[in-house]
Amino acid sequence: MLDEHYAFLAGLVAADFPAGLDALGDIAAETRAVLGIIGDILDELQLSRDNMVKVEVHLADLDDFDAMDEAYREFFNNDAYPARTTTESAQLFGGSKVEITCQVRR
Repeated sequence: MLDEHYAFLAGLVAADFPAGLDALGDIAAETRAVLGIIGDILDELQLSRDNMVKVEVHLADLDDFDAMDEAYREFFNNDAYPARTTTESAQLFGGSKVEITCQVRR
């Protein structure tokens, strides 16, 4: 969804996209796949990942936090990370281990 000031990308999981299906089951691979999809959408919208202001990460198992976080950090330039909330959500679409929602300043 787009409004005058922000783009909202909600509930993206690897299981939503053919390229992400190969990543299912590996938290780091799923995180990279979803962030790659987010990067592609941002490119289409001519927005920069540096303009991401808020990210919500839902993990099927919070014990996967460290592996997700390592892959997550690869996505951003320098150490400028958006505000982030990470929660455990017992069941995600398609057997995914990670779901990401973000808000991007336009």
